[in-house]
Formats: sequence, C-alpha cells, structure tokens
Amino acid sequence: MSKRVLVTGGAGFIGSHVAEAYLSDGWDVTVLDDLSRGKEENVPAGVTLVRADVRSPEARAAVAEGGFDVLNLHAAQIDVRVSVTEPGLDGDINILGLVNMLEGAAAGGVRRVVFASSGGVVYGDPEVVPTSEGAPKEPISPYGVSKLAGEHYLRTIGALRGLETVALRYSNVFGPRQDPRSEAGVVSIFVSQLLQDKPLTVFGDGTQTRDYVFVRDVARANLAVSTAALPAAGGIDARAFNIATSRDMSVLALAAAVGAVMGVTPELHFAPPRAGELTRSALAIDKAAAVLAWRPTAAFADGLQQLITWFREEGT
Repeated sequence: MSKRVLVTGGAGFIGSHVAEAYLSDGWDVTVLDDLSRGKEENVPAGVTLVRADVRSPEARAAVAEGGFDVLNLHAAQIDVRVSVTEPGLDGDINILGLVNMLEGAAAGGVRRVVFASSGGVVYGDPEVVPTSEGAPKEPISPYGVSKLAGEHYLRTIGALRGLETVALRYSNVFGPRQDPRSEAGVVSIFVSQLLQDKPLTVFGDGTQTRDYVFVRDVARANLAVSTAALPAAGGIDARAFNIATSRDMSVLALAAAVGAVMGVTPELHFAPPRAGELTRSALAIDKAAAVLAWRPTAAFADGLQQLITWFREEGT
C-alpha cells in the first residue's frame, strides 16, 4: 500500500490534526480546503494544499486524479445555528459536497473513504446514555439530518461504486486550534472568554451535558480506521464507530473545570436555550475499542491545559 491520503477540511481544527497524524505515520498527505474556516498556517509542513470547495469540479478532479488510497472527509458546515437558519446551505455543503467527493473517489480508484460524522447530533436526545451505534437516529437539527443523510449516501454510493466506506461519529471534540467563534467549540469559547476576563455565557440552565474528547485522540482514530480490517458491509451502523469518552459533563461542570485549571472563578451569565440543542449526550465506545483497538488516552484536564497553552501562545 502506497499510503496516499487526501484530507478535506485539513486546514481546519480537527482536519489539521488528522493530517498531522497521517504525516507522522509516513503517509503522503494532501489537504483540500477552501480556507473559509480553516487557516493555511494549520496545514503541516510537508503537506500539499489544494484550495478548493468540496462542491466544485476542481475538488472532484483533485481526488479523481490524485492517485489516493484513502479519502478522509472533514470539510463541512459544522454550526447547528447556521443549519437552523439556513438549512439549504447546510444541505448544499454537507450533502452535495460529500456526493461530489465520493464520485471523484470512485473515478480515481480510491480504496477507502473515512467520513467525519457526529454522534453528538445523529442520535438526537437518546433514551440510553452512553449511546451505542445501533441506537435510534432522531436528529433534532438540520445539521444532524445532513450528517445522517451523509452516512446514508456514504454507504449507498460506496456499495454502488465499490468503495470501502466508514463513518466516525464524534462526540464534542476540543483541543488546540479550535475556533472560539464557532458555536461547536464551547470549551475554546470558555477559555477565550476567561483569558479576556469576560463572563461565561450559559445557554439554558447549564445542566445539559456533552462528551468531550481530545482532538489528538480523534486523529488517532482516523489513522487506525484507515487501515483496520472493517466489519462486513451492511446497514448504516455496520461500519460506523463512536469516537468519544463515554463520560458526559454538564455545561456548569465544564465552566467550573475550565476555571479551576485557569485559576479563576468564572462569572456566569445565563441566556435562553438555543433551538436544536440536545439535553444530554455521551457515546459508548466499545465497538471502536474492539474493532479498531482505539480508546481515548488524554485526560480532560491535560487536554484542557494544552488548549489553554495554545491560546496563550498562538490563539486569537
């Protein structure tokens, strides 16, 4: 195997760490990113950058003509709020962009496609927490719907075109390079606000919970699934893996934890709950442990310290 990979969204928060993991493992790495959210400085040295929108003919040609073994899909519209106000835009990027890249992968003889999905949204508000891959899929935001639809396109086009496809369902990812201007990055938002001596805004009563997984653990999961022996193809859950910690933390507990590591007592301002927000979320990771030999290794406090250090040295 020649180990050539194209990472879409590889100039972004998660994608750049994924590109780094491939590079460290000896892969020939190309990043495709339109830089609408990503930053060129996030792209590791030694990685080729192709600037293109995943919906474009140029992006499709890049994967079709690049001789890649693996296509890793991280480019996406990631903001739940945007999906609520502009569901057409969300679907255009997250569904049509995905289909465009899958067709390019099929034309280019790509062996395996890894898709960044979201376990934090595709299950909706689940009855059982931590939630396993086979749980009902009842997303409550257009973003959740587009990610779930993406998994169906992934499986169906993969079967029709002869692609090995796999979905990684992330919980809430945090770590260095996370944009505090993004709704999805509450940990980085809290760190950024406290570094500026600002109060923390808590939407709703703060008892809603999330499962926070460190970005370098997520990058390791991408590397593992790129070469692992996959289960037999089947329904949408057959080749889907939750990537998380299985532990949830409330927003109030998160605020206290960030304050403790930073040595401050946060001032909290409460705001009305946001549309499309989940009440509780944590994901079971037994399947990833068994099939991919993957488990998270970073303690939350250690990952948080790395994020704080990055903000103090490089963050904006």
